[in-house]
Amino acid sequence: MHRPTLAVTCGEPAGIGYEISIRAAWALRGEINSVLIGDAALLASIASAIDPDIRLIALSTQALRNSGLPQLGANALAVIDCPLAEPAVAGRLDPRNGRAVLQTLDVAIRGAGQKTFDAVVTAPLQKSTINDAGVAFTGHTEYLAQQTGTRQVVMMLAGGEPLLRVALATTHLPLRDVAAAISVDGLSRVLDILDADLRRKFGLPNPRILVTGLNPHAGEGGYLGREEIDIITPALEAARTRGIDARGPYPADTLFQPRYLDDADCVLAMYHDQGLPVLKHASFGRGVNITLGLPIIRTSVDHGTALDLAAAGLGHADDGSMREALRQAAAMALASKRQ
Repeated sequence: MHRPTLAVTCGEPAGIGYEISIRAAWALRGEINSVLIGDAALLASIASAIDPDIRLIALSTQALRNSGLPQLGANALAVIDCPLAEPAVAGRLDPRNGRAVLQTLDVAIRGAGQKTFDAVVTAPLQKSTINDAGVAFTGHTEYLAQQTGTRQVVMMLAGGEPLLRVALATTHLPLRDVAAAISVDGLSRVLDILDADLRRKFGLPNPRILVTGLNPHAGEGGYLGREEIDIITPALEAARTRGIDARGPYPADTLFQPRYLDDADCVLAMYHDQGLPVLKHASFGRGVNITLGLPIIRTSVDHGTALDLAAAGLGHADDGSMREALRQAAAMALASKRQ
């Protein structure tokens, strides 16, 4: 069976990223060829403390520039060494290591662009560490878009049983700014990206997308707001003329129930806290963050660096979300190869 090769950036070295990356990659080594990208010495130390049987083979970033990565079997994990400037202390941020964290992303992006990696999976990082190192950084998603020359990306989270996918028309905005950020053109671009990636990266031939309204009761015919009438409905009508099966707008308070979701492939919510509380209630600790619209496949965990858990020592962090992020990236990579 083909084992997809995934770049796994280990994130903030003072957080739980290194631990959950090792645990998840080792647990899934039989089905996924995970290449850990981080400080090789720190990875070796943590791996040894977790399980002395974990075998790591350190490589340099030069491996990507030459003939690619060696083919490893399921009895070892490859590590691409991005050395830290200073030794990491669990739970304690050090801006001197910010550039090394950023280097792991650069290595992963370059390798994915060269097709050395089938996908990229990112452990959580601390934005402040990179900014304090003197590099303007707003987040994984924005950096990936910038480095790959992508005009617009779409944030999706997936998880739960049965599987629920929720994409967002807007992401991290103050609530008072959301209405002004929604436009017919903007929603059209989001729907185009969503439909294209559901087909290409998820292998869904005719994805069905359910779209929420913005206002309570989806505006109630204009009495509770006109965004549904003036913006959302025209965007959906235009999308359907392009062959996209986008339906709505539905009131968000009644959409998330089986009679709607059973035949849907994805829900598009208008803002962050409209769609994600439902998804995270169904899957927190096992959810996956997926960036759509990129020329590469990227997934991540549904949580942060958890500095407090890292400071408490190994064994306190749950690697469930990282395992699901690896599985989702592998499934998307295989689906993309079948296109």
